[in-house]
Amino acid sequence: MAHILVIGIATLDIINSVNAYPQEDSEIRASAQNIRRGGNAANSAVILSQLGHLCSWAGTLSDDKDGEFITRELQRYGIDTRNCCHIHAGITPTSYITHNRSNGSRTIIHHRDLPEFSFDNFRKIDLSHHDWLHLEGRHCQETAQMIHLARQQQPQLPVSIEIEKQRPDIEALFELGDLLLFSRSYAQDCGYLNGEDFLHAMRRQAGKADLVCAWGEKGAWALTRDNDTNAFFSPAFPPPQLINTLAAGDTFNAAIIDARCKGQSLTQALTAACHLAGQKCGFEGLNLTEQHKKSL
Repeated sequence: MAHILVIGIATLDIINSVNAYPQEDSEIRASAQNIRRGGNAANSAVILSQLGHLCSWAGTLSDDKDGEFITRELQRYGIDTRNCCHIHAGITPTSYITHNRSNGSRTIIHHRDLPEFSFDNFRKIDLSHHDWLHLEGRHCQETAQMIHLARQQQPQLPVSIEIEKQRPDIEALFELGDLLLFSRSYAQDCGYLNGEDFLHAMRRQAGKADLVCAWGEKGAWALTRDNDTNAFFSPAFPPPQLINTLAAGDTFNAAIIDARCKGQSLTQALTAACHLAGQKCGFEGLNLTEQHKKSL
């Protein structure tokens, strides 16, 4: 069991399930609607907590009913929210999600008008109680300051960074992490057609970090910090029936961190993450069963 601090966003997810994705300028009826707590960092914290770790989440929330709902949901999973920054103006970030039942895909429209979690917020956190620090690669200049402070205060604290999207100055984070978790979307935006070629290119920018790139149904690749030539590969492990891919990437990232906290190799972590992310695509939500946990 590790004490893990996760920095990033939490959202209110409004999920409309449809039997087929609608055409533009059309009107259809949703077959179901669910309202849940979401957000990359919050989702990963929920998975890690269910895998037996003590998790703290730090981000910004509005002081509205939706913010209270998210806080209760996180606390229901035993996640410490004391370092959360509450904003008196604005509304809680909201993701409007269209879930296509025919293929499990999800299309997201995100609305956010809250400030990001800042370096000033971060510097108030006592890092001495934590065994792992995970951050989303957003608000990158301030995120870099957070990592520099963590290195000064707790030099041995492992740092993982999720690189999901192209953001201003995000490349400045590549040399700061011990583990970089790249998305397929980011790799494709950089012009790459597979994770292996992408990771070899990133090695020149990423210093001594371990590198991982998930590619959805195509599997995932990893490159250790001491191996510049041979990338590890794990195939995907799709469920018997594809239900919902929402938060599969967040589950994958959490499973990588879980395995590394348990002392497993990067190769073992990659396979475990592909297994758990595939299983997650076979059910709604993020509630893991004992069978899911035993598969790791």
